Amino acid sequence: MLVDTHAHLDDKQYDADRDEVIKRAAADDVKFIINMGADIASSRKALVVADNYDIVYAAVGIHPEEADGMTSKDDYILSELAEGKKILAIGEIGLDYHFRMDNKEKQKNVFVRQLDIARQLHLPVSIHARDAHGDLMQILKKEGRGVRGTIHCYSGSMEMARELFKMGWYIGADGPLTFKNAAKLPEVVQKMPLERLLLETDCPYLAPVPKRGKRNEPAFVKYTAQKVAELRNIAYEEVSRITTANAETLFLER
Repeated sequence: MLVDTHAHLDDKQYDADRDEVIKRAAADDVKFIINMGADIASSRKALVVADNYDIVYAAVGIHPEEADGMTSKDDYILSELAEGKKILAIGEIGLDYHFRMDNKEKQKNVFVRQLDIARQLHLPVSIHARDAHGDLMQILKKEGRGVRGTIHCYSGSMEMARELFKMGWYIGADGPLTFKNAAKLPEVVQKMPLERLLLETDCPYLAPVPKRGKRNEPAFVKYTAQKVAELRNIAYEEVSRITTANAETLFLER
């Protein structure tokens, strides 16, 4: 069994065949899927999807690209949504300086506020970090105490990963691990303790080889698992066992 710890099944790309996509995941031994929110509207949608499918759970959160629109009222709304019985995390939250660097302080403020929500509710977090690793580490060291979670779609260095592991964090690997132009992630996956690795798809984005360029879906998480097995020179079944146990430890244990 595998777990897709980061998906966006509420995306409109699935409106025509969401049932079939989730059935394919179950048929391909995906034990459960965590559907991430990106703003208040998608967080609500994530809850609806989770309520409609046994193997789907949800997270609620404000993505850094949506930080400018987050108000103090949204803190209360997120907290209320997070009380749902199928909510497993606060996410997708974090920092993204790839397209926007003019609102760094706003992004950091929104990120810290959501870390605080997670701390108060005893929920793990799923963090998006793009071109912002320095600020991410600074915030986690100062404001992340008492919070646990994962750095989704990890793109940092091995050195940064070692710091994260010492602090008790997990990292998520998805489609880019399988790309020919993958940079740092294959080295990280080869050297890291497997007890800190989670698998994910970020679907409908970042489909792994051999599905690259197509719409991604949770069933494709197996291709990332296969790449991990290849890089570590271990059995696919071992990758499946360890990463599923990791997901259950982080998201299901309280």
